[in-house]
Amino acid sequence: MRLVCIVCPNSCLLEVEKTDAGVKVTGNKCKRGITFAIEEVTAPKRSLTTTVRTVFENFPVAPVRTNGEIPKEKIPAVMAYLKTVVADKRYKAGDVICGNVLDTGVDIIITIDMDQEG
Repeated sequence: MRLVCIVCPNSCLLEVEKTDAGVKVTGNKCKRGITFAIEEVTAPKRSLTTTVRTVFENFPVAPVRTNGEIPKEKIPAVMAYLKTVVADKRYKAGDVICGNVLDTGVDIIITIDMDQEG
């Protein structure tokens, strides 16, 4: 499998092979590329950016994101959960709207001050 490492500006083209002994990585220029490749083939994670509904007519949706990475396989479940979330107060950028979403250890935070006029 080929991957482009996204950890540093080098953007190394990595060759990744699962073996009986583990994961073999070549093409990396730094150790971070090895860590990236192993995680990507064994337990991939992603950041998530989306919106949640609000109760405010002049601010019908609010942008949110994870404050860390969640397991890639949990993204559909987290998105489904966030469709049920409704912001009923005016949050500030960085406020947590959903703590430890679906037991991932990651919070969902608002990314804008909602006291701004929409």
